[in-house]
Amino acid sequence: MSFVERGELRPGVALLTLNRPDRLNALSAALVEDLHAALDDIDETVRVVVLTGAGRGFCAGLDLKEPPGDGTVVGGLRAQERIAGLMLRLRALPQPVIAAVNGAAAGGGLALALSSDVRLAGPEARFNVAFVKLGVSGADMGVSHLLPRIVGLGHASELMLTGRLIDAEEAARIGLANRVVPAGALLDEAAALAGEIVANTPFAIRMTKQVLAHNVDAPSLAAAIELENRTQILATQTGDFREAIAAFVEKTEPRYGTP
Repeated sequence: MSFVERGELRPGVALLTLNRPDRLNALSAALVEDLHAALDDIDETVRVVVLTGAGRGFCAGLDLKEPPGDGTVVGGLRAQERIAGLMLRLRALPQPVIAAVNGAAAGGGLALALSSDVRLAGPEARFNVAFVKLGVSGADMGVSHLLPRIVGLGHASELMLTGRLIDAEEAARIGLANRVVPAGALLDEAAALAGEIVANTPFAIRMTKQVLAHNVDAPSLAAAIELENRTQILATQTGDFREAIAAFVEKTEPRYGTP
């Protein structure tokens, strides 16, 4: 049995579903390995990835009934690096990732949502920095890097220091979730959003994600613009750019191929 199921929401949009519903999709060693494998299988035919959870939860964080590692410092560090490596994998994917948060996103589940490019929340979504409630630092799995960049330092500090659980509406209000979608419509909304992304050229989307990831930490506006300038001129040399311009002028639908 795979703990990560792959499907297709629409052409070019892969759906990855964490599949341990009896444990609210908590991160066991097996689920971590299955998610690494699922990300390995994302190829150029996939334009957008949607990540969600089976049942009532998105991901309840680390499975405390299956503590990571072998009880040694070295083994624990190795397991920690493997779990946290999922966040690096999501950020490094050239494809945008939409987190469709259908329930609890706690601890490592919150980190998975933060590592996605866009977060849609169902009415039942809940978020918290669970690590600090477990006697360890609230800074884990990339949360201390990602959360303040998404919600600002003040909100991030409060959530990380208290471990307070927030609902979907508050998450949307502070910018943790892009928006709350109606009950039962989460995957439909994710598919619609993915469709808007897929309507753009593959190279343009890849470069947008890549440049945005660099420029959110750019040392200056000038440094950000330098990277943008080079990327834009590179993009104009692709066949898709010429097709986009021709379709705009002729008022037709573009037919994109490969750059």
